[in-house]
Amino acid sequence: MRANGKGVLLLAALAFCGGYGHGQTNMDFHKSLIVVDGHNDVIYESILPGRDIGKRMKVGHTDLPRLREGGVDVQVFAVWSDDKKFPKGKAFKHANAQIDALEKMVKQNEGEIAIAKSADDVQQILKTGKIVALIGVEGGNMIESSLENLETLYRRGARYLTLTWNYNLPWATAAAIEVKTKSDQGKGLTEHGKEIIRKMNELGMMVDLSHGGERTFYDVLAVTSKPILVSHSNAYALMPHYRNLKDAQLEALKKNGGVVGVNFYSGFLDPGFNARVEKLYRQHFGAKGNYKLSGTRQYEKLPASIKQQADAPLEKLLEHIDYLVQKVGIDHVAVGSDYDGIESAPQQLNDVSKFPVLTDALLKRGYSKEDVAKIMGLNFLRILRENEVH
Repeated sequence: MRANGKGVLLLAALAFCGGYGHGQTNMDFHKSLIVVDGHNDVIYESILPGRDIGKRMKVGHTDLPRLREGGVDVQVFAVWSDDKKFPKGKAFKHANAQIDALEKMVKQNEGEIAIAKSADDVQQILKTGKIVALIGVEGGNMIESSLENLETLYRRGARYLTLTWNYNLPWATAAAIEVKTKSDQGKGLTEHGKEIIRKMNELGMMVDLSHGGERTFYDVLAVTSKPILVSHSNAYALMPHYRNLKDAQLEALKKNGGVVGVNFYSGFLDPGFNARVEKLYRQHFGAKGNYKLSGTRQYEKLPASIKQQADAPLEKLLEHIDYLVQKVGIDHVAVGSDYDGIESAPQQLNDVSKFPVLTDALLKRGYSKEDVAKIMGLNFLRILRENEVH
């Protein structure tokens, strides 16, 4: 357990970073930071199936020992369900089952981790040296169009709702569907969807627009009275994928005061990723390969050593951070790794233990210590607190 005084107020933390000594290493500096990862799917991937993440595991990206090793102080645990597998009548129950599983894990490891339900909770837990667990719900299908269900999940600790996953809802359209179906373009939020946004503002729950369609994005900005979150998305200009934000969206996010968390998935970072996967798959399997498989499935079939050759270079992640900072400013960029929800992470960032690599790379790239502190955690905590203000 690290009783390292990280529960200080954010301004004090910034002052501390600014006064960081010249004789210290980048690893020492990383340990001094409040590191926040805004999106991780380990509940669905490991905790719900019954794996013990209190111990170091050989599978997945995340467990408590590796979070410690990576210096992750605040981890947002995503509550996720596939809309098709858990439609209305099952989705809300499934969301609660995941929160139950997270609470059970926390209780079993109460000396190591605790759940926070506010920015003040975060500060108090950090003082104890424990890892802070926050809850984010990824997919509005899990409220089943019900404001009452939304409030229940908020009471249980959910501090953001990703409005959609990869399917449309009765009250909001998703990016994955918008780009495929012309009839869905321009639909965005319904009146009930706008009512849900206003209720989230009232509760103090962050509106997360990763996965949301473009029209949904702008409809939310027209309604919300609070800064938005885009928890795990990148720059469309560098990687033209529907999960990434276009320049006009980034400008709108900046005006709103929101935050975008950079996603670690190679396929959202690197335009050359899919072609590399296909090439390496053909080289490895030759005539024995199944070329009807998707690129994702082909990647999963590759040996670990070959997967590493396909993964995006760390430079690609840094380029997205540079671009986002250029477009929205240093106060609006954060980290939302999507670990345990992605097949391929950038080289050198293969699990949560590797976050010090990112801090080191940002410092070597010329970012100030104050700016690194913002990207690695303080910007996320700022928006969390601003959404709580009534």
